[in-house]
Amino acid sequence: MKPSRQNRRGVAAKGGKKSASATVASSGAQPQPGEAPGIFAVIELGSSSVRMAIAQRGKNGALEPLDSLQQTVTLGKDVFATGQIRHETIEQCVAALRNFLTVLREYGAHRTCQVRAVATSALREAANSETVLDRIAIATGLDVEMMDEAEVNRFTFLAVHPAIEARPRSHGQPTLVMEVGGGSTEYLLLRQGEVLASGTFRLGALRLRATVEEPRFPVGRIRDTMLSYVRQAIEPLAGVARPYPSVRILALGGDIRFAASLLRNRQDDRALTKVNVKELAGLADRMLDLSVEETVRKHRLSFPDAETLGPALMAYVEIARLLKQNALWVGQANLRKGILADMAGHDPWSETFKKQILRSARNIGDKYGYDARHADVTAHLCRQLFAALREEHRLDARYELILTVAALLHEIGGFVSNRSHHKHSMYLILNSEIFGLSARDLRLVALVARYHRRALPKSGHELYSVLDRNDRIVVSKLAALLRVADALGRQRRTRRDIRVALRGGRVVVSVKSAEDLTLEEHALREKGPMFQYVYGKELILERI
Repeated sequence: MKPSRQNRRGVAAKGGKKSASATVASSGAQPQPGEAPGIFAVIELGSSSVRMAIAQRGKNGALEPLDSLQQTVTLGKDVFATGQIRHETIEQCVAALRNFLTVLREYGAHRTCQVRAVATSALREAANSETVLDRIAIATGLDVEMMDEAEVNRFTFLAVHPAIEARPRSHGQPTLVMEVGGGSTEYLLLRQGEVLASGTFRLGALRLRATVEEPRFPVGRIRDTMLSYVRQAIEPLAGVARPYPSVRILALGGDIRFAASLLRNRQDDRALTKVNVKELAGLADRMLDLSVEETVRKHRLSFPDAETLGPALMAYVEIARLLKQNALWVGQANLRKGILADMAGHDPWSETFKKQILRSARNIGDKYGYDARHADVTAHLCRQLFAALREEHRLDARYELILTVAALLHEIGGFVSNRSHHKHSMYLILNSEIFGLSARDLRLVALVARYHRRALPKSGHELYSVLDRNDRIVVSKLAALLRVADALGRQRRTRRDIRVALRGGRVVVSVKSAEDLTLEEHALREKGPMFQYVYGKELILERI
């Protein structure tokens, strides 16, 4: 079966796609044979379908959409019912991906196009996920990366931030951005461009449908049971929103976009569309009154889309009621748009975005009663060392951010106990959520903080031992810098600039100070050996 295709202005069908019975439509923008000027493609393996978005860089540098395709593949239905993906479903997924690659060849982009394939909750939870990934790699050559919740939230932020920034009148009002997907619900709470909170619930429309349709639930009580599950799952949102008197809701996802198109009785590709919650509740009730088969016939949806529509709309309505909102906004942003922006180099690690991550890290520090002044001074010194020794460590700006977060949180383990607090810091960081950092990023932060004192990294150490060689080297490089910064900032209560110079086989750190540096010199004698071990240079401290 060929994938359904979306034109550039979008369609009324759920998810911005044609219905299952519709014919394949032209994408509008025609490829130039043999040319692929800055073409980017994102393939997403979701719970109910496999999707691809294609865009190209325009003359002004902005991304211009070329095509959007979708093919039904019920990965989530298999996983939520049995815990793994059936062979037949794997082959359907492979066939869909091969179709997508054929489309890329039509654009002359199969050799020069940048393609990124990602998988979300369904594949992440499958017991046979590695088998599925191996089969896809063998059949298509695609290396599909498993995307965790933190990465989904990061790319969602990149996708929705422009639309929110375009509405200056709403800047002072917090906005809860959320998408009820097939397997989970991700949310971001934003205000004036800053991330106040982020998280994920195991509440997904397909997961919900699979749960309540088990034989143990009486047919007549499926709807009430579904409602009970939704209310229980979203209850933590009340605590997230409690500090703010009024929270605007920005809903994302194919289900809510389809609902908005029905309620407005028109195709609407505007960035944001307002929907009355009372009207949405009525629509949700009507959808839940229909069987899946009736929904397919009446609205010309695919069977998987019809399965998720009613439960998803119920969830959005209950979220709005929980937050006492009479209306919500529906956005066109999605995960694929955020990833495309990242691939096209639209400053994914901009200062604005870094501030979100550091704010989240400081919130963790506050939670565990950290010494904010020492943490801030240490982080400042880390950034100076990182910049001055760039030719030595050869790491990019992403690792500077990881080092900075580790510096801010390296002593939070004291909340548990001052004894072995470096190990406690590692544990607390690993079990925290820091907006914008993936599971891999968080592991690196935790290990850098763990090695800010005492023993050097060893192959027998838990967590460190399972890293690949490149990440082990990164941990050693960053931990060595953190040790030096921690020693230099031990008695400093305010930020102070340092100068770093290479003199022969030595690294000379100059501090402008009228104070005695005996404490820093003693601390460097204790912490400096790791720096010399990693960088092969002796560290010297001098006062100027």
